[in-house]
Amino acid sequence: MRIVLETSMGRIALQLDGEAAPNTVENIHYHVENDFYNGLTFHRVIPGFMIQGGGFTPQMEQRQTPRPALKNEANNGLKNVRGTVAMARTNDPHSATNQFFVNLADNAFLDFTSETPRGWGYTVFGRVIEGMDVVEQIAAVSTRTVGPYENVPTEPVTIERAHVEDS
Repeated sequence: MRIVLETSMGRIALQLDGEAAPNTVENIHYHVENDFYNGLTFHRVIPGFMIQGGGFTPQMEQRQTPRPALKNEANNGLKNVRGTVAMARTNDPHSATNQFFVNLADNAFLDFTSETPRGWGYTVFGRVIEGMDVVEQIAAVSTRTVGPYENVPTEPVTIERAHVEDS
């Protein structure tokens, strides 16, 4: 499945891997089909590491999903390498809901190592197939701290529209 993020900085196309991460891909598809990501931002930008989005408005208000947290699928063999997209989560390995990130580097320390709280890692469910230059432009924006949130772009980078693209 291909998902396109039309952002305020350009187009990013993602190829999702429904075989490796079926529940995660179904969850992302649900959010895209229900316009959940439209109007949200890339709210956490760390050059050389990742850009994270899918959870906050430009005013840094969190949008709540009606969906339950996912069982972590990071044991699927996919690695957190440059250009892959993975689920964001809390310290609970099975807490991912709607936020995701694009890896800007090979981040092996985020990979699955064991089914333990420390070893679960972060579920990779796809990769950027178009627009890595846009991802890099987002990674280069200036950031600031907003309340408890660090690395927030000074000027919001908005997901204007997310949609499924026929391949």
